[in-house]
Amino acid sequence: MIPNTLTIAGVDPSGGAGILADIKAMSALGAYGTAVVAALTAQNTQGVTAISAVPHEFVTAQIDTLFADVRIDAVKIGMLGQKLVTRAVAERMEHWRPTHLVLDPVMVAKSGDHLLERAAVNELRDSLLPQATMLTPNLPEAGVLLGSSSADSVREMRRVAEKLRRLLDDRGERWVFLKGGHLPGNDTIDILHDGDRMIELPGTRIITPNTHGTGCTLSAALAALLPQVNDVPEAAKRAKAYLVAAIARSGELSVGSGHGPVQHFHAWWPAP
Repeated sequence: MIPNTLTIAGVDPSGGAGILADIKAMSALGAYGTAVVAALTAQNTQGVTAISAVPHEFVTAQIDTLFADVRIDAVKIGMLGQKLVTRAVAERMEHWRPTHLVLDPVMVAKSGDHLLERAAVNELRDSLLPQATMLTPNLPEAGVLLGSSSADSVREMRRVAEKLRRLLDDRGERWVFLKGGHLPGNDTIDILHDGDRMIELPGTRIITPNTHGTGCTLSAALAALLPQVNDVPEAAKRAKAYLVAAIARSGELSVGSGHGPVQHFHAWWPAP
């Protein structure tokens, strides 16, 4: 059965990040993608020029209307922007209880622009984060969630992953996918931790400016794969491999003059 997946996130008009990137990744990996718009941005590959909130009541209406009709097998949550939207999403997820809930705590864009208001950080940590079945922060985001400095070594990443895992609920299988792309050097080691197993996912940095939306793409890939692969570490490995290939083939695209998007359809579009 083809899984139905949902992304709850913001709109990036350039298509490199947010729900447009999520739908591309979900589609490329064999899932039917649906979307709830949680925030609006005026954005291109160089930066964010404006953010407009979506009323939290309308976000609630979108979620409830969709779940009332469509079987949703996995949810990916990205940019929420505001405290009231974050609270609304948390309340509806508690009500609908999707089997897989991948939370990408989007706080800052690749350009450095802030995408989550400070008042929403505690709301995300207290009401939404415990519900996640997979949490996918990068190192700076993990530092904000824990109120600490960002890890700069694999040893510190292991400790951070353990602390983050303790923030998750213990109902069922819960995982932390801590992304190591901000580590110094050429290695991009990610840590996968479920409270018991501590799995390293090795990688080598690809030198390219085209890294816009990599976090969105990874979390969307996980949402697409988790209902299809009956093994979380295997789904995580496949999601990372998909993203690595998408970054490696990103030079085939010509989108903007800043941080360009990855090539979501590298397996489908022939290389030029």
